[in-house]
Formats: sequence, structure tokens, C-alpha cells
Amino acid sequence: MRYEGTIYRPPSEADAYILQATIGCSWNACTYCDMYRLKPFRVRDLGETLEDVRRAGERLGSRVEKVFVADGDALVLDVEHWEAILKGCRAAFPRLRRVSAYATARNILDKPMEALEGLCRRGLALLYIGPESGDDVTLKRIGKGASHAEHVAAAERARRAGITLSAIFLLGAGGVERSAEHAAASARLATEMDPRFVSALTLTVVPGTPQEKLTRTGRFTLPPVPDLLRELRVFVAEASPSGAVFRTNHASNHVPLAGTLPADRERILQVIDAALDGRVHLRPDWARGF
Repeated sequence: MRYEGTIYRPPSEADAYILQATIGCSWNACTYCDMYRLKPFRVRDLGETLEDVRRAGERLGSRVEKVFVADGDALVLDVEHWEAILKGCRAAFPRLRRVSAYATARNILDKPMEALEGLCRRGLALLYIGPESGDDVTLKRIGKGASHAEHVAAAERARRAGITLSAIFLLGAGGVERSAEHAAASARLATEMDPRFVSALTLTVVPGTPQEKLTRTGRFTLPPVPDLLRELRVFVAEASPSGAVFRTNHASNHVPLAGTLPADRERILQVIDAALDGRVHLRPDWARGF
């Protein structure tokens, strides 16, 4: 179990075995992200990766029920590479329930439909995809590399293949200028993508990123906290997936929320309104993180 650099994983993968099959992110152009900025992208040697799986199986065996394949967009791996990893994981972990990974819309769209279906059959059950916004102007400005329509198409392909999607949206990504458009379009995208899981994070302007330079030079202004909460309110009020688990439990957020959309919409809105009115304490900045 060898790791290179800082390893990131979704909050819901806290109990998963993390397998680092790629180093960095093949896209690595999002303006706000510093997670992989200093990691030139490369694919780890397959033999090394499978050896890590074997060693983990010897040490952890039946204790492992979930595997998260890192780094930034591991779905970029070719199909044969993925098939070997999934086969190795099944052999090493007899109680394995699911394998998951980060992905981009382009990763999904670049895979043939039959390849996605085959990976699902072999155990790739969940993909985390971060549109961050549904607003095409914002998507272009943050360097996401895919449009609103392309994210919808990617979600449809994943769903047809039988792969569950978790979609991530980023409060504040549109800046003050496009706050309203960003919130409303993100709600529409969450509805159209119809993921099984939806989460909202809050943009943190990280030193050394292009986003920080844009902020420093006055070309981007992060909305103040009340406006970020209003973005969240619009998103919750207008997003209508068929039945998605919704969370704002990431450390970047000011208010942790949990429920199902649309079933728990009114209850969640009440909490957001209480936060806007000062009746709910916000997470202090010192306790927040990217």
C-alpha cells in the first residue's frame, strides 16, 4: 500500500480502502483546484497497483467492503487496466460491495457504452463527478472542460450502464457576478443529471491557484456568506432529481445539511432560512477546510 503525495477521497469513502492507480488528474485545469496542481499526471504501473491490492488483501482481507480508486479522475484509465484492477479487487477482498472513483464528464463520454457496461458488471459501481455548476458561462470560466449538456449526456450514459452517480456542486463558483445564474442552472443540471447522490461544497480560494490570481486582480469576487446560503437555498428549492441523497457535510460548508431531494426539501429549506436569520450557528472559518 504505497501512496504518492496527498491523497483525496470523498467523505463517504472514509471507510474504504484507497487504491492509488493514477497520480494526479489528467485534466488538472480547473481554476479553483490545487489538489493535484503539483502532481504531473501519470498512470501507475499496473503491476505495482495490483501488488498493492494483493498486499492489502493479505493484511485486510474480509475487512474491506469498499475500494476507492484514486487519484483525480481514475476513470481515464483504459478498459483493460480497469478490468485487471477490478479482477484483482474481487480476488483480494471477499466481502467487496463496491468499487468507486472520481470521474469527469469527458472520461465517461470517451468510454464506449459497452465498455462502461462491462466495468459495471465487474464491480465499478459508483462514480463521483463534479460539474460544480450548471451555468455554461461559469463552467467555461472555471475551466471545467465540459458543458451543461455534456454533463447531462455523461450522466445518461452512466445510468444506462448501471453505474451510480454522485454529483458535486460548488457554491460560489459563479462569483458575485453570476451567483443567481449559477445557482439556478446548477439546480437544473442536478435535475437533468438525476444522480443518486448530490452534494454541495463551498468554493475556497486557495493560494497559488488561478482562482486566487483572479481574486487578487479583481476579476473574481467570492459571494459573501449570506449570498452563498441564498445560492444553496435556490439549489435546494429548485433541484428535483427523482430521489437523491443530499449532503452538505464537507468541511468547506457553513451549514451541514442532510436529507433526500425532493422529499425533504421543505425541512432543509427551513434550516437554511434559520441560518439566514441567524437562528442557526454557522461553522466558523477556522473550522472550515477545502
